[in-house]
This record gives sequence, C-alpha cells and structure tokens, in this order.
Amino acid sequence: MTAADTASGIRISHLDNGIAVASDPMAGVGSVTVGLWLSVGARHEEAEENGIAHLIEHMAFKGTQTRNARQIAEEIEAVGGQLNAYTSRESTAFYSRVLGEDLPLAVDILSDILRHSLFDGEELAREKAVVLQEIGMAEDTPDDIVFDRLQETAFPDQALGRPILGRARTVAGLGRNDLERFVGAHYGADRILLAASGAVEHQALVALAEERLSAVGKPAQPSGQAAAYSGGEIRIERPLEQVNLALGLPGVPLRDPDYVAAGLLASILGGGMSSRLFQEIREKRGLVYSVYSFFSHFEDSGLLTLYAGTGEETAAQTLALMIDELRGLADGVGVGELDRAKAQAKAAVLMSRESSVSRAEAMANHYLVHRKALDLPAFLAKLEAVEPEDIARLTARLLRQRPALAVMGPPVRLPSYDQLAGRLK
Repeated sequence: MTAADTASGIRISHLDNGIAVASDPMAGVGSVTVGLWLSVGARHEEAEENGIAHLIEHMAFKGTQTRNARQIAEEIEAVGGQLNAYTSRESTAFYSRVLGEDLPLAVDILSDILRHSLFDGEELAREKAVVLQEIGMAEDTPDDIVFDRLQETAFPDQALGRPILGRARTVAGLGRNDLERFVGAHYGADRILLAASGAVEHQALVALAEERLSAVGKPAQPSGQAAAYSGGEIRIERPLEQVNLALGLPGVPLRDPDYVAAGLLASILGGGMSSRLFQEIREKRGLVYSVYSFFSHFEDSGLLTLYAGTGEETAAQTLALMIDELRGLADGVGVGELDRAKAQAKAAVLMSRESSVSRAEAMANHYLVHRKALDLPAFLAKLEAVEPEDIARLTARLLRQRPALAVMGPPVRLPSYDQLAGRLK
C-alpha cells in the first residue's frame, strides 16, 4: 500500500493492486456515505452494446454469490441504511449511506456486488424490461430526450454521442455473457475508488478495502475512444404543445484551464433568475417558461448547452435571442453579474459541504479526473481569480466552433443551419 495524500482534510491511500481509498471525515456527524466510483461509463461501450454500463448498474443489486436481491435490500435496510447507484457517460457509482458503526456492512455489500454479481438470467430478463420502460419514459419526455439528441448531433457515430440508457434494440439483445465480458474488460483495480465521507476513520476504511478488494485485478483492455466534436443539426417533428430548442457549442474539458470560468459563464448566461437568458427571454418578453444553460464537461471535450421551451410562433425569435445573448458575453460582462455568479458558485460548493453524500461524490469525481485529493481552498481561489475578460475570451473561443442544434416539437419555421451558424459569428 502506498502512502496517504492529504488536502482539505481528505486522505488518499492506494492498495497494492491500484485501488484508491479516500476518506473525508466530518466532525459531529454520526452517519457515513461510502461508495465505489469507477471511471467507466457509457462512452466506454461499443455501438452494439450501448446501454450495457447502465444495465450493469441495475443488475448489481439483483444478486451475488452470497446474497439474493431481497437479502441485499433487507441487510442494508435492517440497519436503516440506503443503497443507490448511477451511471454517467464517464463513470459509474455504487454507494450507501449508513450509521458510522455500520460502515463494515456497507463496504462488504458494495464489494460483494462489484466482485460477485451473478447476472442471473431470470433477473436479467426482468431488469431489461424495467430499463426498456425507463427508455420509453425518457422518449415521452421531450424536454429531457432533446439533450440526448443534441449530444448525438454534437458527437455523431461515437460512444460519447450515444444515450446513457442505450437504445431499446441494443438493451433487448444483451445477455449475461455480455455483462460479464464488459465487467472483466473495464472494471479493473486502477479504475476503482472506494470513498467515504462523514463518520469515517481513514485507516479503518483502508483495512476494510484491503480485506474485501485486494483481489481485484487489472482491466483486460484499454478503455475509451477519443471525443470528436462535429456539430450539425437534427429537427424532429412531434405533436407536442411546445417547441424544444437545444443549442450546443463544444465546451471545456475537465482539466482545461478555463474549467472554472466555464461554470461562471454558464451561470451568467442562463444559471438562474438573474441570468441573461432568463431576464431577456422570460422576464422581459414572456416567450418561455423554461430557459437555461449549462456545461457538460468530459475528460477530453465538453458541451455548452442552451435550452428553451417555447411556442410555434415564437420559436424563431427565441432561438435568435438565445444566440444574441450568448454572443453578448463576448462583448464583456459587468463586475456585478460576475460577482453574483461567483457568490452562487461559492455558496453551492460550501452548502454541499454539509452533506456527506455531496462531499463523497465531489471527492470521488475530482479524484477520477485529477488522481489527487480535492483542494477546496485552491478551487475557491481560482473562482475568485476569474476576471470579466476571461469570460469574454472564453465566449469568443466557443463562438469560433460549429454549433449543434436539436429541435423537437410541432413543425416550425426556423432559419437554416447555415444561417444560425452565421449568426453566431
């Protein structure tokens, strides 16, 4: 085991097989959030297995060599605990929140589902049916699924552009051997972090990891495909009450020097009621109920997304205003609106420190990207150091790229893609 690293109260150690163990103690807290975070997600899938990472997340709780699905649920709930999981494009997480005294049980269950899931055929058939219902529900939610269409348009014909839930046809065709092969190929020790925040003592957590995870081996193959942003458009006609507009530009990777400025840019543009999009399009003109913007950050790429839901007669005007407000950031931002964005970001970070779940997740996600402990004072210093000219420079950088556009709703007359691209210049 390698020596521990320390920053902001966080300690990190590594088992001999490469698994990282991180702890973030919280004084005066009686519970602990503990989880396994893996740098494996939907972008590591092949086209014919799209949705497999998410399906494995579901199947992890459906039985192991020593516990069936009911026993997993009963054991954790017998101590008042909770189990949860999620899959993103670049990571998968299995985590639990329990009282501090029940940390060994939580680690045992989490390591059991990681190492010994059976992927039983009957359970798999039932869970595929559940996931197919989940896919159908997403397809029936236009202001949700439009983002999948935008992602696909921005990153076509590659894993990063395919939906996390998968396609119905690919999920339906997955079998037990496919799940076992994916786990064997990608769930390797050097892609795994055991992280805990709350009532946790670091050496006790390391001891639990050594006992239950030291036998995990290396992955069988390299992981991931380089992102290749393209841009373009997709316009889908559906008999809906609103036109859903999603406009994207290639964003900022997770390790990019402009990462912090990007968050502030998105906040100024469309991050709240005082944002430019909200004030201009909703408050001043009353064209929408929902309008906002956000960044999606990936290891080697990113996507700035602007969204609005509006009527057929106002769609063209709304889209033009979205573009104009984005372009306006290149002309400069006021000190007051930048200070508001900084205050919102700082408050969000510090308020999240009151939750063991949020702290464990932040610690884990930072480690998966940077392979070191989260240094909160350093992050806040970078936040305060962002100047108005940084926002203008970053905006100009984004506007040099081809846009991606996804439109979903009733037939509507919008400018051509080339006209929209030209308006962004």
